[in-house]
Amino acid sequence: MQYADKPIEPLDADGIERIHDTAMRILEEIGIDFLNEEAKTILKDAGCDVASDSDQVRRDRDFVMQQVAKAPSTFMITPRNPSRKIFIGGDKLALSPVSSPPNATDIDRGRRADNRTDYQNFLKLSQTFNCLHMIGGYPVEPVDLHASTRHLDALYDKLTLTDKASHAYSLGAARVEDAIEMFRIAAGLTHEEFEATPRMFTNINSSSPLKHDWPMLDGAMRLARRNQCVVVTPFTLAGAMAPVTLPSALAQQTAECLAAIVLLQTVRPGAPVVYGAFTSNVDMKSGAPAFGTPEYMRAMQISGQLARRYKLPLRASNANAANCADAQAMWESVFSLWGSTSGHANMMFHAAGWLEGGLAASFEKFVMDCEVLQQFIYYHQPVSTTDGDLAFDAIREVGSSGHCFGCDHTQSRYRTAFYSPFLSDWRNFETWQEAGSETVLERANRLWKQLIKEYTPPPMEESLRDELEAFVIKRKQEGGAPTDF
Repeated sequence: MQYADKPIEPLDADGIERIHDTAMRILEEIGIDFLNEEAKTILKDAGCDVASDSDQVRRDRDFVMQQVAKAPSTFMITPRNPSRKIFIGGDKLALSPVSSPPNATDIDRGRRADNRTDYQNFLKLSQTFNCLHMIGGYPVEPVDLHASTRHLDALYDKLTLTDKASHAYSLGAARVEDAIEMFRIAAGLTHEEFEATPRMFTNINSSSPLKHDWPMLDGAMRLARRNQCVVVTPFTLAGAMAPVTLPSALAQQTAECLAAIVLLQTVRPGAPVVYGAFTSNVDMKSGAPAFGTPEYMRAMQISGQLARRYKLPLRASNANAANCADAQAMWESVFSLWGSTSGHANMMFHAAGWLEGGLAASFEKFVMDCEVLQQFIYYHQPVSTTDGDLAFDAIREVGSSGHCFGCDHTQSRYRTAFYSPFLSDWRNFETWQEAGSETVLERANRLWKQLIKEYTPPPMEESLRDELEAFVIKRKQEGGAPTDF
């Protein structure tokens, strides 16, 4: 998707510089804890102040900005199907479905612990909808698969059921190395070809406040060394893991994000990275995360300003805190989308299917979200004024009929340009009642089932599939990955 409008910028230049200065002071005076000995050694060798009696690392702002400046402002991610490559940065937006919930839900079977069948069905929907350009983490966590080998089966499914740009979790050395090898095999690449350009991506979260943990840093460094994309996303909820005021929370988000980006640029200058934003607020009565709020919308818009200040792509999310696919879920999602797109996010995680603040993935909401995404995509298309003569002809064509609905101009433009929703019901009330009074939720339920039945897997060379399957079998025989990372 390409933005046609300018981004909304709530703060003036002075306001952005005040947040930047606070973030730099956090990095210089307070520091960030790095719970990874290798990362601390790398930063110490680069001249950072690494405490001898703790995990705390401080760094000079000039060094921070020198390292951040090495990161590319735009780059491409090319999956096994090169025609599915995505552009990250600039005025482009790539959308991915929900990632990582421990539960799945639909109106037939209700809420349940995730399993491989649900996981595969979400992948099939993700492949089917063209408004989704990439696959994030597991759309649901297939907990019926053993933790030591789950990544092997899950990545095999992802690489064979889809051919879009995809994510791998940074959860320990073995899982990351397995993922890199599986992505390479699936694309039929040599190691040199794989590292020549980004082929996959990961997302790491800081352990807010002011910490980066061992497995995510380890995975991020391994991917950076191979020139693969790392999205750095602090989980800064204002009032819980971050100060309650929005500028303060955004200063913490910036400090935690840039601290990891500095490390990755030290590991490999020019490695592709993304400024991740997930700052929102919590319900001050319960402490529960809240999304689609005015705070979240403003946080995404200001995060866009900050990302552009550092010349980095921006990652945002389509989030909500609703417990079912109802009106609350959709209005919070639309507000999340509006804040994120008006802030010019370049990667949108959780764009379809997210519920319960990320605790559940809904099949019905997946379809409902995709309808909204199509409207957002159409909204952001440039408006053309080059068909003025056609418009004049159309007005003349109307003549005595008094309307444009049936004229050639309207019919041709509707067929080629205008968005036509597939969930909306255009019938009058009486006709709708006669047809069974089907609600949007019921239509979404019918549609996701229909799409699963009609799903066709993307083509893959049999030799590559066999090699990928052989790798999975081999790694399972070796025991997979240790569960303690």
